[in-house]
Amino acid sequence: MAQEIERKFLIDPDKLDDLNCGITIKQGYVPTSDNTAVRVRIMGDQAFLTLKGENRGAVRTEFEYEIPVSDAEQMLAELCSGPKVDKTRYLITHDKHLWELDIFAGDNLGLIVAEVELSSETEEVKLPDWITQEVTGDPKYYNSNLLENPYSNWTDKKQKP
Repeated sequence: MAQEIERKFLIDPDKLDDLNCGITIKQGYVPTSDNTAVRVRIMGDQAFLTLKGENRGAVRTEFEYEIPVSDAEQMLAELCSGPKVDKTRYLITHDKHLWELDIFAGDNLGLIVAEVELSSETEEVKLPDWITQEVTGDPKYYNSNLLENPYSNWTDKKQKP
């Protein structure tokens, strides 16, 4: 079975080294009637269609397929209702793990989230010193929920310690 095991964290941006070579991401979600997420993403010069099952802690079913950018542009315009998530992703290697650091733009400006994918739920990961708080499993940090309740609307922003 295809699955994603991922932990998500908030960070202290003042503790980051200079970030280089970020890739721009634009994504939207096709509305569904259940907890399945159907994501359309353009990442640099590539595009992907991703189906994700319901979160069970840090684990969920995930299927991802590369699609033509022109198809993704049309899907974003015609099938993905409402606003889109815009962010820049930076890849950082720390102690044998690849971290994806997302700096959000638009209505989510100010939100910075780091994710690390694991091979099992019990895999140990050494946290970089720029990590402040784990938010794995908190639905408000799901990209799909950031469309309906963007960071700019939050009254309890916890980006820094």
